[in-house]
Amino acid sequence: MTTASIPACAPPRPASRPRILPPAGACCTHAHVFGPAAQFPYAADRSYTPPDAPREMYLSMLDTLGLGRGVLVQGSAHGRDNAAMLDALERHADRLRGVAVADADVAPDELRRWARLGVRGLRFNHFFRGGALHYRGGVPLKAARTLAPVMAELGWHLQLWIDVKDLPDTIPALQALGLPAVIDHMGMIRPADGIAQPAFQAVQRLLRLGHWVKLSGAYRLSQQQPPYRDLIPYVQELVAARSDRIVWASDWPHAFLKGQMPNTTDLLDMLSDWIPDEAARRRVLVDNPAALYGFA
Repeated sequence: MTTASIPACAPPRPASRPRILPPAGACCTHAHVFGPAAQFPYAADRSYTPPDAPREMYLSMLDTLGLGRGVLVQGSAHGRDNAAMLDALERHADRLRGVAVADADVAPDELRRWARLGVRGLRFNHFFRGGALHYRGGVPLKAARTLAPVMAELGWHLQLWIDVKDLPDTIPALQALGLPAVIDHMGMIRPADGIAQPAFQAVQRLLRLGHWVKLSGAYRLSQQQPPYRDLIPYVQELVAARSDRIVWASDWPHAFLKGQMPNTTDLLDMLSDWIPDEAARRRVLVDNPAALYGFA
């Protein structure tokens, strides 16, 4: 694929102040920094080209939303080169944590160095289309078998981006690794398939086993507008199952989105509709991320 044929992404919409300011220590647990490309080049073999979304822009978004903490997840546009993310972590060690991408042959001492900078997990791609990973630049789940011992040593978790249809059959492999797992974007469930769909039942089972789920990517799952009311019954089920294992994320800057670009503020505001109970909402925004990512 030539550079000219790689799809370009739209930039995020500017954030505005939310209706209700989040509590102190609130955290967005999934966002990306991209570039600037002149300093942190994009991978030649990538699935999309994002607009530059550097750490200064990301921190401005957090400040506007009133979020004191953030977790950066390595975006596939940078492939396996975590430099942009690690640079942000090193500059803002008190505020930011990270989830990196690593091949099975990355040296344990390099992973330990990342841990000192604030990395708290590795992301794996188990989302296939036509027999190949949907996004180029990701690391397949099978690599976790090699990386699991040093991940356990560091107290890291495994973050998994997975196609909804593959989740039920993947649970035994996750359990065998012996690591906490964090499921991206609510497992990419399909709201129209109902609460009884096997994929959502698998998400609930993972929660009961002590794993984690991110309330994120609603605009990728729902055909509605915020607050994405077709997802509310699913969120209520998850909160009822294990409110101590759920975190929230914006997925800023909403890369490789084929539909309408969301307003990031709406994604925070919708939590008041999704989780009306203030104490439960605080657990999702503050307490759970602090435990999962090791914030003081």
